[in-house]
Amino acid sequence: MRFKIYCILFFSFFIINSSLAQEVKTLTYFQNDTIKLDLDLYLPQKKTNQKTPLVIFAFGGGFSGGDRSSGKEFCKLLTQNGYAAASISYTLYMKGKNFSCGGILTEKIKAIQIGVSDMWQATSYLIKTANDYNIATSKIFISGISAGAEIGFHASYWDYKLMNLYENNLPNEFRYAGFIGGSGAIMDMNLITNKNVIPMLFAHGSADVTVPYATASHHTCPTNSSGWLMLFGSYSVYNYAAQFNKGIELISFCDGGHEFSGYLFEKEPHYVLEFLEDVLAKRKFQNHIVKPSTKKETANSQYSFCN
Repeated sequence: MRFKIYCILFFSFFIINSSLAQEVKTLTYFQNDTIKLDLDLYLPQKKTNQKTPLVIFAFGGGFSGGDRSSGKEFCKLLTQNGYAAASISYTLYMKGKNFSCGGILTEKIKAIQIGVSDMWQATSYLIKTANDYNIATSKIFISGISAGAEIGFHASYWDYKLMNLYENNLPNEFRYAGFIGGSGAIMDMNLITNKNVIPMLFAHGSADVTVPYATASHHTCPTNSSGWLMLFGSYSVYNYAAQFNKGIELISFCDGGHEFSGYLFEKEPHYVLEFLEDVLAKRKFQNHIVKPSTKKETANSQYSFCN
């Protein structure tokens, strides 16, 4: 009986203290006549005199589904390691629409542009309120899964004043401290230059037919489809951006599909923590980590590192 009571008390104590490991605030970061967008801001319970680095997270769901609560566990883990984290809602412009091959190309691009503009507004809000939450505005990272990673890619490298759909209110010369993407891609790899490149960490399945691992069409659409959109995925960006020597890492899952989009955030977030530490310490790094496949057809992979 004593042992049973002790166990109950121990687990109650563990749950209570786990809940106190971070402070969570739900804040409205953008609102106009038609939309209201919130974010959940997770703050470390332990306060320090130093400003806290921040990681902004965007969920996945093809711009038609998902919600910011999916980033809860990832954000909690970050706060337990001394970081602030913000999981944002953004406009699901493709809800009820076709985001695949049968969709409309301009609508697909608009969905990304709206999501990116929302991300920029969330970033602006967090910069403006940084003193209230002890956030280091020079140490703001951006991250996302699938559609959220597409937001992260384009928010990092699109021309802010040209592509922003709302008020241009980010500070001049603002750059994210780094980008963490799970199965993401960018429409134009040449947007990344030696002048604007930031440290990046990717995870992607080499056989992803939803968001290309290398260079291919979105959803592997044929060229004559109305929703055809060429994208440059994690592998292509890794090989291209490595020349700039600003810090880049890719985790490749041989013969893996889009199911690995959440890997960095759900399965082995220690890669994220190591990346953040390396960037903040201003270390140079370039790593390609290959996770072998258990599939029999691996020997026939188009990528030699998977054979």
